[in-house]
Amino acid sequence: MAQTKAQELPVIRNQGGRTRSLDQLGQMGMGNMGGGVMRGMNSGATTKDSLKRRDKMEDSITISFRYLNQPVSFLLDSTVSDFTKRFPLKSTSLNLGNLGGATRSLLFTPAMLPGFDAGFHAYDSYKWNIDEVPFFQTTRPYTELQYSLGSRVEQIIGLQHTQNINPRWNFFFHYRMINSPGIFQHQRSNHNNFSFTSRYQSKNLRYHSWFISLSNKLQSEENGGIIDTTQLLDDPIFQDRFNIPVYLGGADNFSSNFFSTKIKTGTQIRHSVFLWRNQYDLGRKDSLVTDSTMIPLFFPRVRLEHQLRFDKEQYAFIDKIPSIDYYKTMYDRVIGGRDTIDLRDKWHRFTNEFSVYQFPDAKNLKQYIKAGVALEIINGNTTTESRSFFNSRGQFVYRNITKNKKWDLSLDGILYVAGFNAGDYLASARLQRLFGKKNNSITLSGSNVNRTPSFVFDSRSSFYLSSRSLDLKKENNTSLSATLDLPTWGATLTGSYYLLTNYTYLTNFYEPQQESALFSMLQLAALKTFSLGKKWKWHAEFYWQQRIGAAQVNAIPFYLRNRIAYEGNLGFKNLNLATGVEIRYRPPYKADHYSPLLGQFFFQDSVTIKNPLPDISFYANFRIRPFTAFVRFDNLNTARNLDGFGFTRNNLVAPGYALNGLHLRIGIFWRFVN
Repeated sequence: MAQTKAQELPVIRNQGGRTRSLDQLGQMGMGNMGGGVMRGMNSGATTKDSLKRRDKMEDSITISFRYLNQPVSFLLDSTVSDFTKRFPLKSTSLNLGNLGGATRSLLFTPAMLPGFDAGFHAYDSYKWNIDEVPFFQTTRPYTELQYSLGSRVEQIIGLQHTQNINPRWNFFFHYRMINSPGIFQHQRSNHNNFSFTSRYQSKNLRYHSWFISLSNKLQSEENGGIIDTTQLLDDPIFQDRFNIPVYLGGADNFSSNFFSTKIKTGTQIRHSVFLWRNQYDLGRKDSLVTDSTMIPLFFPRVRLEHQLRFDKEQYAFIDKIPSIDYYKTMYDRVIGGRDTIDLRDKWHRFTNEFSVYQFPDAKNLKQYIKAGVALEIINGNTTTESRSFFNSRGQFVYRNITKNKKWDLSLDGILYVAGFNAGDYLASARLQRLFGKKNNSITLSGSNVNRTPSFVFDSRSSFYLSSRSLDLKKENNTSLSATLDLPTWGATLTGSYYLLTNYTYLTNFYEPQQESALFSMLQLAALKTFSLGKKWKWHAEFYWQQRIGAAQVNAIPFYLRNRIAYEGNLGFKNLNLATGVEIRYRPPYKADHYSPLLGQFFFQDSVTIKNPLPDISFYANFRIRPFTAFVRFDNLNTARNLDGFGFTRNNLVAPGYALNGLHLRIGIFWRFVN
């Protein structure tokens, strides 16, 4: 379960004071308390003082946030050393040549959740989900603006705002737009994300309400890849990469109009979530009397929780000008010259859940036992007909963060007892121990998941194009991991082991297959920061993985990321600067191919992806008081003389797909405290 070690509330100072943030450790858990932060002896005092009316001339703000299923608070991260913390894609992920396009992780990551899954995950990097949206607590209104501009008019626009209506009621909203026309033809993407959260606690501290409204609207063109990467990328005629022929979409003209969101060939994903959680506590009232005030306290022993959740999902692929030869060759489908391909899976899911908490120690709300039941109604529409399913499940959670905050134990269990996913289950455990004066920690975790294969592999899905009918068994995935985090040494070591049976995948553009044989995957990661001088740092990251068994799974043998940078203030008191070179190296390996019609990456063993040089970037990130900015020159390695100097040595990421040439990004983040 992702966790942040205990620390003081952050202070954002106009004098350039620095907010510290600790790394989150481990994996996200399935569920836990979600109770209020204004409870108990210490938090009761905070309730009275931290949200009092303040002088508008004050230079600080007290702000923290938490997630729906986390009993601890987190701090805003104002560090500037790592660009990927503020970028939609993680450092271990790759897109197919354009921001907003389909992505995949370089590290093997099997599905580790039971229950209904539509199966479309190539665009998950751009989606927001309910476990990631924050609930804030702030003493003053706080706003952050984001704007990023890149080559070919790539844009990211963001706005977030939070404020407390009163000491017990906060709201937060966040909007983000990602728009990128792309370097090659038919790569245009336009993504819009919106979230709204609100948290309320009654005056008597018994009732607590959580509300989330979340919307993801993702659109991305699909070009099927470059027709011939071995010849066309080295042809001087195509120095303008937009002129290189691709498989899908036909002839096109470049457009940078981000108000035009219609696509002729590509993927459309809609996902909306509405969640309302209500909690009522039974326990003992108390109070804290000071010289001038009486602060009400409440110590709960039992919590009753009711949650309603509605999910609306739509996954579609549309091609209004289909290529007859492409679909015949890749998908064995005969398409008429005037036909339009339109595949859609739509799902409405309504979940009604009831849970009971018990707190063994009323003064430690981070130790609790939770038991709950849920009924899920699933209604769907595919291209041909409507579907209706239901699920009923039970859930158990035990969580204990000790009062001294040295130990953190969590146990989670989910069992689907009836319905479409009957027999699915999850059993997981996690133990974290802090040691030393610098909050060093060791984390051990393990989980076993039995799950129904994703619905995209079900013959009732619009995206099931195979003529074969498979009798799919439940997937069973086991993971074991250990993480040693040593802030004292600037190092993190992680080892993970996966054991899988009945792994379900695609063998080509549309044929599903299930691997009945048992196989495993071993992964190791080492992250270390070396000091090269008073202000110079070397951030080294090494990832290694090895498949054990004969399963058809592509796995990059290792991956390197290195950043060598100056990190200091150049003698200016209010400046926080990180500037240097970033180098990412991927050795030759057989990377997954991509099926645009199904929106899935699939196994292939005929093409080896190898590049002459690693990806090289120059960056400068800096913060001056509430203003943060970054400048990046990506893919400097693409420089060469191809009938004239240019950045045309494009590195490949998958068969038929290449990264762009030199890419300049300039972005700002501006914080306002009202």
